[in-house]
Parts: sequence; structure tokens; C-alpha cells
Amino acid sequence: MELLDAFVARSLEEVRFWSRIMKEHSLFLRLGFRCEDTVLINEANHFYATFENIESRANRFTLNEDPNVIRRFNDEVHVAVSHIWLFKRKVLGLILTCQLPGANNFPLLVDHVSREANYFRNRLMELNTGRLEPLPDAIIDENVFFLRIMADHAKFISHLLDPSERKLIDQANQFSADFDQLLFQARDLESMRPQSQTVPLLDQFLDQNRVSVKSLRDFKKTARDLIEACRIKSIIHPLLADHVFREAEHFLFIIDMFENSLTGKTAHQ
Repeated sequence: MELLDAFVARSLEEVRFWSRIMKEHSLFLRLGFRCEDTVLINEANHFYATFENIESRANRFTLNEDPNVIRRFNDEVHVAVSHIWLFKRKVLGLILTCQLPGANNFPLLVDHVSREANYFRNRLMELNTGRLEPLPDAIIDENVFFLRIMADHAKFISHLLDPSERKLIDQANQFSADFDQLLFQARDLESMRPQSQTVPLLDQFLDQNRVSVKSLRDFKKTARDLIEACRIKSIIHPLLADHVFREAEHFLFIIDMFENSLTGKTAHQ
């Protein structure tokens, strides 16, 4: 489906973005462990170093790289992502069976980061096999995935702000409710396919989601800037604030790419 040069560009784009995300997940999980959880802390540090190395190598590759080299690199990254996915699911199991009392990682957050790892390894497999979904399926599936991610982010922001930040908490809760509704709509469209996969319906679907994601992106940017300037009370790490902002930007990029493909324009890389 994709030409070799497009394969290299898409692969590097995905690995550069998601390897940084995986690296930061390792840090956030480590910050949530108790000081006595030394084995888990060491595992998190190992994954941080692993994905820092992958990110660095991905940034050194050029668009003129031999596709076979990139294919082997994707396979290597896939193994690392599978390992961090297993680690995240193990941590989730420990939390849900009350074996980490007093730790500060929400179960939903650990599930959230594991879903992103699973998404990343699926993308690597799709790229290496050349078996990308048809555009109508990809539009619905990617939006179902990312709308849930955005809804989660709003919930995390609400719960990590200090309880005295009432106005910001109200805003975050409103975004949570809005994205839950968008997710329900997306799942309705999903269950109505293939009949729902008309260009007018998919176009409207993307337009509606873009408006809401832009609003959430702007809210995240404001929150990030306030946290970095120490102007609001929270237990949100400044890097976490930037992390969720970047994921909203990434979702907007995907929406625009779909819109361009759907309407016959050339998608910008």
C-alpha cells in the first residue's frame, strides 16, 4: 500500500513519537511506586534507558535509510514494546490485587499506558507487514482509540489537581464528559459499519472530533504553562502536562491526515 520511502518516513515518525512516550511512561510509573518497591523501580529505570536509546537511534536515521534496515529496527522496537506492555500489565495486576498499598499510580492510568503500548506494537506490525487498514476502518478505529485516550487524560488531570483548584477541576470534568460522549458516538458509528462508512458521515465525524480535540489541546497547553510557572496547585509533573499536550497534538495530526485522504487531498507527513 505504501511506497518504500513512505514506509521509512511513517516508521520513523511513529517510532520517534511513541518511543518518547514509552520512555516517559517509565518515568511516571517509577514516580508512583513506593520507595520500597525497588524491583519495580529498577525495571522502570531499565525501560526508561531502553526507550531513550531507541529514541536516540530513531532520531539519527534519515529518510534515505534502507527500508530493510528500518524494518529490522521496527522488529527490535516491537520486542521492547512487548516487554514494557507486559511490565505495565503486571503492575496493573499488583495494584488491583492490593499488593501495592499506598502507591500513587491509578489503575486506569496503568491500563491507559498499556493500551498505548499495545497500539504502538500493532502499528509497528502493520508497517512491517504492509497490512494497513482500509481508510474507512482506520478512521473509525483510530478515533475510537484516541477519543478514549483523551477522555482518560481529562480524568487524570481532574484527579491530580489539588482539590482547591475547583474551577480547573470543573473544566477537566466537563472535558471528560464531552469525550465520553464523543467516544460513545464513535462506537455507535463503529457498530453501524460498513453502512456507516460514507464520506459525508466520516467527514462530519472528523470535523466534530477535531473541534473538541482542539479545545482540549488548548486547555492542556494552558494547564502545562501554569504548572511550569508554578501558578496552580497540583501533583502533576510538568513533563506529564507536556506529555498529554503532545498526544492531543498527535491526534489532531492524525485527524488532519485522514481528512486530507478522505477528501482526495495529499496528506502531509
